[in-house]
Amino acid sequence: MLCQERTILYLSWGLIIAGFLYFLHQMTTHVPYGRYVEPHSPGVMVPAKAAWLIQELPSFLVPMLLVLTTESLSDLGRSLLLCTFVLHYFQRTFIYALLTKGRPTPLHIMVSAVVFCAVNGFLHGHSMLHCVQYEADWHTDIRFIAGLLLFFSGMAINIHSDHILRNLRKPGEVVYKIPKGGMFELVSGANFFGEILEWCGYAMASWSLPAFSFAFFTVCSIGPRAYHHHRYYLEKFDDYPKSRKAVIPFIL
Repeated sequence: MLCQERTILYLSWGLIIAGFLYFLHQMTTHVPYGRYVEPHSPGVMVPAKAAWLIQELPSFLVPMLLVLTTESLSDLGRSLLLCTFVLHYFQRTFIYALLTKGRPTPLHIMVSAVVFCAVNGFLHGHSMLHCVQYEADWHTDIRFIAGLLLFFSGMAINIHSDHILRNLRKPGEVVYKIPKGGMFELVSGANFFGEILEWCGYAMASWSLPAFSFAFFTVCSIGPRAYHHHRYYLEKFDDYPKSRKAVIPFIL
C-alpha cells in the first residue's frame, strides 16, 4: 500500500488543532466522565469496564489489522515503535479496562472515544507501516533509545499509579481518598504524568509528525484533567499535601 501522505498530514494537524481547542474547553468545564459524572446524570450510561474496553479497542485493533494486511516490516526501528504503540493499547484494552473500578461512562463520551481511537490507530499504524522512513541503524540513534526509555518509564508510572488508585477504596466504598505512594507523592495526577511521559517518549523515538501531534494532544487533553483533580483534592481535603504539584513534578 502506498503512503496516504496528504491524509496523514491532515490528520496530524487535525490532532494538533483539536488538542488546542480541547485544552481551551477544559479551562472552563469538566469533561463528564469519572468523578465528574453525577450519580443520576441523564442519558445512557455504560459500565466502566465495558466502556473502557470498547473505546480503547480500536487503537489496538486497527494497527493490528493493518499489520496483517501489510508485508513484514523491513527494519527493526519501525517494528519496535509499532510494538510499543500496540503494547500500550493492549494494556489499556485488556488489562486496565477489566481491572478498573471507575464510574459508568456517558454513552456519547464512549462513542466519541471510539471514533478518536479508530482514527488515531489508523494514523499511527498507516504512517509507521507505509510513510515514515528510517535509516537501517535508527534503533541505535540516541533519540530512539532515549525515547523508548521515557516511554517505558512512563508506562510503568502509569500502571503503578492506576494500581494505587484502584486500591484506595475498599469494596463497596464510593468516597474519594488521598492517593499516596509512588509518583503521587509529587503530583496529584501521577497516572496522567505517566501517560504524558509515554507519548512524549514515543514522539522522540519516532521523530515523526503523527507521533508529535499525538503527544501534543495528550498533553492538552489530560494535562487540564490533572489540574482539575489537583484542585478537587485541595478543596476536599484540608490535610492534602501542599507540596504536591498537579502534573509535572516540582513545576506545575
